[in-house]
Amino acid sequence: MLSPELLCRLRFTLRDLPRLRAEVEARAASAGLGEPRRGEFVVAVDAVATNAVEHAGGGGQLVLRNLGHELECQVADSGPGFSEDVIPELLPGLDGAPSGRGLWLAKLVTDRLSVAEAAGKGSVVTFAVRLPATDAACRPAPPGPRR
Repeated sequence: MLSPELLCRLRFTLRDLPRLRAEVEARAASAGLGEPRRGEFVVAVDAVATNAVEHAGGGGQLVLRNLGHELECQVADSGPGFSEDVIPELLPGLDGAPSGRGLWLAKLVTDRLSVAEAAGKGSVVTFAVRLPATDAACRPAPPGPRR
């Protein structure tokens, strides 16, 4: 796959979260993400989307893409904005932080996570997990004939 494949684009609010989780789970399965990684990815999606609902204006927009080697999710909101600095290094509660478990968990179970300012207002959280190599070009070549 040479260019990113858009799997879904969804606007969401609190009442849409169950549908959002089901849609992402189905799209992740069709992209080849197996268990238990698929379940972890859905947990990360739920944590970041719930964060947008609770702290950033009541909703947001999710974009899910297959990058060929990764399944990438972006959640944009229109809240006050934040940076990665708010994501604790230790399990929240152990370091005295009263919140932050969702973003901490999302960072823990994904292969990459970043936070950027949205155009205008809000934040965009981008996170991804590696997909298993299913393309023949991604697999090592078989050993050559013995001489």
